[in-house]
Amino acid sequence: MIRTAAPADVPVIHEMVRELADYEKALHEVRATEEQLREALFGEHPAAFAHIAETDDGRVAGFALWFLNFSTWRGVHGIYLEDLYVRPHLRGGGHGRALLAELARICAARGYERLEWSVLNWNAPSIAFYESLGARPQDEWTVYRLTDEALARLGAVAPVRPVSTA
Repeated sequence: MIRTAAPADVPVIHEMVRELADYEKALHEVRATEEQLREALFGEHPAAFAHIAETDDGRVAGFALWFLNFSTWRGVHGIYLEDLYVRPHLRGGGHGRALLAELARICAARGYERLEWSVLNWNAPSIAFYESLGARPQDEWTVYRLTDEALARLGAVAPVRPVSTA
């Protein structure tokens, strides 16, 4: 079963974010707190959304956390899937496919034309799974990222413009 995440799910989502980061050999990079996730998902202006996959007996099997992006070429929103995770002992049970199918359903219902995500190059099982669904890598694009000191350094040189009071 797939359902929209609720505020009570924040602790288990946070736990699974850490499990995913550990699987991706990057647990040391996780800084997000439960409070930050709660605000992002359920605050006054939610910036992200999540769905939960449950087993038949109601245990949390995995989650998908996503947000809207926008294509200037297509002129419509799409979904960017930030995290898709199914607990290792429950993989192969259709939970990941069901989570992706729910996001595809949302895209179709809302007129979104893209569902996108990133996958680590070494993650062959996930790549094979995604390709089995018809997803194709966008290998002509390279992801760039600014974080930490580089982000702060660039932001510090941005011109400050006065706020208009008119």
